[in-house]
Amino acid sequence: MIRVGLIGFGMAGRVFHGPLISSVDGLELAAVLERSTDNAVKRYPRITTYRSLDAILADASLDLFVVATPSGTHFEVARQVLEAGKNVVVDKPMSTTSAQIAQLIQLAATKGRLLIPFHNRRWDSDFQTIQKLLHEGSLGRIVYLESRFDRWRPNPPADRLWKEDPNAGGGVLMDIGTHIADQALHLFGLPEAIFADILCEREWARANDAFQLRLPYPGFTVALGANSLSMPARPRFHIRSSKGNFWKWGLDPQEAALNQIVRIADPGWGRELPENWGTLNVDVEGGSVSRPVAPVLGDYRLYYAGVRDAVLGKAPAPVAAIDAWRVARLLEWAVESSEQRREIPCDWTLQPK
Repeated sequence: MIRVGLIGFGMAGRVFHGPLISSVDGLELAAVLERSTDNAVKRYPRITTYRSLDAILADASLDLFVVATPSGTHFEVARQVLEAGKNVVVDKPMSTTSAQIAQLIQLAATKGRLLIPFHNRRWDSDFQTIQKLLHEGSLGRIVYLESRFDRWRPNPPADRLWKEDPNAGGGVLMDIGTHIADQALHLFGLPEAIFADILCEREWARANDAFQLRLPYPGFTVALGANSLSMPARPRFHIRSSKGNFWKWGLDPQEAALNQIVRIADPGWGRELPENWGTLNVDVEGGSVSRPVAPVLGDYRLYYAGVRDAVLGKAPAPVAAIDAWRVARLLEWAVESSEQRREIPCDWTLQPK
């Protein structure tokens, strides 16, 4: 049994990490760092609550730590965990700069410990379904893929004000952008360049709350976007190809379900209702034929099963630390592009080892 210490019990710890760790065989949520509240022990009565990072790091029975604090603190907390000689999962973004992520990668290598980004949306149902369609060749030659994560959030979140503070790692680019950029790079590899438009659309916004990214690849284009003033939202995915189009509306249901539970017990976990399935429109003899596409089940537990196996030395990490660096570097080029109003070439030659 791998005993896990969870550092932070805000939205990320409560909704994602706590329930997922508790739902994977071989992992035990054993301790939580909560500085002033006792929310975690109310949900998980068997855990130990610690009030300081030094105290939880001193617990020699813990084999793995998960950093689920506000984004701007990830680097320093993860650094201290690695310095203590412990394996660590770090919620996205791993840090607010690619340079700091490179430091963490070097430190993990020096210490001989695992550094694993929490890029859980690789296990979204819609993303898994798209991977399957591309692998099967159902769409033929792809010319355009659009991935959007639009929401209606006109007011600041009273319980997470740091998300509106650019100095604390706030902003939709680093939040949602990390997820959908990681999905794009996981599907298609490293783009040649990036053109970006990053905005503050809400009158009170301090951190960016909307973005459009265009990633050119040989023969096709990937467009990524998000904003906080969409009602209803545009399609989550749209793919145009030589054989037709694929459309998918709505978000993977796992986050909403995790918000209500402490442990996954539903045997149908991750299943989408048929009315929410994506639609494949293909050309047949000059006419369009439309059919729903039965989705691949999404399951974030597979991420933590991969973490477990990596800690046990049975498999590589489910997400490589270099992938977090690549996403962070891409988003830095996006900011540069938006500020200069031009396409920025992506130079991937200098990457951390």
